[in-house]
Amino acid sequence: MITLEHIYATTGVFLLAFTLLALLDSKLSGMVKWGTVIFWGLYGVSFIWGQQMPPAAVGGIVVVMALIASVKWMGVGEYFSATAEFRRKLADRFGFWLFGPALLVPLVTFLVAWLVPEMGALVGLGIGSLVALLITFMMTRTLPFQAFQEGRRLLDAIGWAIILSQFLAALGFLFDKAGVGNVVAELVSGVVPVDLRLATVIAYCVGMTLFTMIMGNAFAAFAVITTGIGIPLVINMHGADPAIAGVIAMLCGYSGTLMTPMAANFNVVPAALLEMEDKSGVIKAQGLTALLMLLINIGLMYFLAFPGK
Repeated sequence: MITLEHIYATTGVFLLAFTLLALLDSKLSGMVKWGTVIFWGLYGVSFIWGQQMPPAAVGGIVVVMALIASVKWMGVGEYFSATAEFRRKLADRFGFWLFGPALLVPLVTFLVAWLVPEMGALVGLGIGSLVALLITFMMTRTLPFQAFQEGRRLLDAIGWAIILSQFLAALGFLFDKAGVGNVVAELVSGVVPVDLRLATVIAYCVGMTLFTMIMGNAFAAFAVITTGIGIPLVINMHGADPAIAGVIAMLCGYSGTLMTPMAANFNVVPAALLEMEDKSGVIKAQGLTALLMLLINIGLMYFLAFPGK
């Protein structure tokens, strides 16, 4: 059976292939070249052998990668991308069918999670990505080498920010283990009138939004804020349905995701890929929608999460 370790290893192989291409890239030179090679090489090694390595070694890899990113020893190379004429020709030939491989990813993910639940959705996501890649090769009749070139181009365009979500998720886990949730609970109890249900709901929803803006990741914020506010005040004290309250709280976290540069994958990366002059343009465009979502989610939690009250 395919496991998550197999998916991680496959991802690592792709990263090492990108590393080799960067090493052979004549456009990259000096410390920028070696910084790019070492960064993606270490990232690939962590995916393939991370489980077998001592925790201190993995921590050392993270420190080296952070240092490379901080001194800006990463650059953009030469990728032999497909010409605009070739892309236009494929677009005219396949039309909307070009979206087929992309739509296969969520479809295969759902089927794997449904038909083989012991494998899990993350394994399904990896399988779906590989299936989509193979179908793309068959449709466009391009060589796998081109896929590695285009993948490396996107990876270099995003840069170090591609690993930010993993760092923030790990930070949320550490915060939870360090008891930050208990500290949050004490602070909220001293400020919010906890005997009022609406006040605790607002504290839970707004807390999820603000902490997500700080962490850049709703999953990381959820563990801390739910431990500190959701469980003791909203669920235990006022009797909210945990399933409903938890789902709506996560949606509040997504409101925070729309309003923070810490959510690099959603707000910083698109601005970089689209070469926007205003690097905060994505956040500014989403701000009003995010606040409206937050208000709606507060109302939904207050009216739906308390059965019989």
